[in-house]
Amino acid sequence: MRTAHSVDTVRSAETELMARLPEGALMQRAAAGLAAACADLLGRVYGSRVVLLVGSGDNGGDALYAGARLARRGAGVSAVLLAPDRTHPGGLAALTGAGGRVADDPFETLAAADLVLDGITGIGGRGGLRADAVPFARAARGSDAVVVAVDLPSGVEADSGEVQGEALRADATVTFGTYKPGLLIDPARQYAGTVRLIPIGIEDRLPSVPGVEALQHADVAALLPEPTAESDKYRRGVVGVVAGSARYPGAAVLAVAGALRGGAGAVRYVGHAADAVIARFPETLVHAGPPGKAGRVQAWVIGPGLADDFGAVREVLASDVPVLVDADGLRGLDPAAVRDRRAPTLLTPHAGEAAALLGVSRDEVESARLVSVRNLAAHYGATVLLKGSTTLVAAPDTRSPVRVNAMGSSWLATAGSGDVLSGLAGSLLATGLAPRDAGSAAAYLHGLAARHAAARAVPITSYEVAEVLGEAWRDVRDAREVRGARDAPGASGRGIRDARA
Repeated sequence: MRTAHSVDTVRSAETELMARLPEGALMQRAAAGLAAACADLLGRVYGSRVVLLVGSGDNGGDALYAGARLARRGAGVSAVLLAPDRTHPGGLAALTGAGGRVADDPFETLAAADLVLDGITGIGGRGGLRADAVPFARAARGSDAVVVAVDLPSGVEADSGEVQGEALRADATVTFGTYKPGLLIDPARQYAGTVRLIPIGIEDRLPSVPGVEALQHADVAALLPEPTAESDKYRRGVVGVVAGSARYPGAAVLAVAGALRGGAGAVRYVGHAADAVIARFPETLVHAGPPGKAGRVQAWVIGPGLADDFGAVREVLASDVPVLVDADGLRGLDPAAVRDRRAPTLLTPHAGEAAALLGVSRDEVESARLVSVRNLAAHYGATVLLKGSTTLVAAPDTRSPVRVNAMGSSWLATAGSGDVLSGLAGSLLATGLAPRDAGSAAAYLHGLAARHAAARAVPITSYEVAEVLGEAWRDVRDAREVRGARDAPGASGRGIRDARA
């Protein structure tokens, strides 16, 4: 699992560790890891041209000390000082002592660079790049150089993932001690490139519960239900799907497709698209409705393609089982009706629906996704899965880390994709998973299935994603089996690489 911690948490851990270390030792650790990562990216260090964009803080110091290490290995290292009177003195002395120099013509130097180290601002930066830094950032990005961010791309918000001005887009980011939330959450994540985490000794001083976490294969595998010899279709859970309408029958088919591949033992469909559902999935249990007459279920999914059947939404919310509300079910949703439920609720809006629920603009949601998902969860007293290029899952309990899922493909931006996800997550709810786990696992499997589908051919359809959910499930389950073999007595300890996830 990848975990991310807030700026205040990181600084507290660093302060505690620095009190026990010789002065400058922590910065040297960071610089050593940074220099090694840059060397890996360069391939051949000797003779390469490295340019440091150096701001006034410790981030600039990290860049200078790393530049000194690269200079000692034969790289030609030049520093562009954005705040000459506030440049880290020890770092600058180390660079010049190793043969590096301060650039005479920054723009000419940047144009010829093989690698640019972005040490303009660090995790304390706010509000985008300052105006005087923008020309240098643009020159770096306009060159053929590989741009490497030190700890965090300059101009992005570490704690929220917001980008409130111009920022320097990196090809790779080398971060220290722990991930920062902005490295995992869009839009900032899109500026980070490939992220490499360098341990520096603060790891044992960080809280055991992070602010943000991202599941990997093994984490999802541990959540997935597995039938036993005593299982039958009812013991495995029954999920009810209230979806589709005369205008949108396909939404029902897609939601049921996801539900059938989510681990529940049976799917009950209630709605106006029974003929279309049965034609595609004869194993589905269908009922004309209303939901309360359809038979017992362990969880409900309501909303995809439902049009204006608000009575069904009220009836399902009045039930005593977990409920997932999506799409049309979210329109005009009464916060009190959700907060007053005794059973848990999972809401799955996209950015536009989230904006309507919060009474803000879509742009505001998309630019501040972490804040938005937390606000929604608090306002409705429900777990919220906010769809997007990075899916966020937040529980109403603010002590629980927000889950981030970047497993997916841009090809998922297609009609019906959310209907499949809703059915899948609802099915996992019916197997007994808590809403936060059901939403997180469903988003991960859904994204992985999209990758499988896109590997065969593109563009992909939502139904093709549903069809390969079984492959995604098996891929994740294999991680559990390999891990089990690795942990067994006598096992060699060698297993799959975490990087696969």
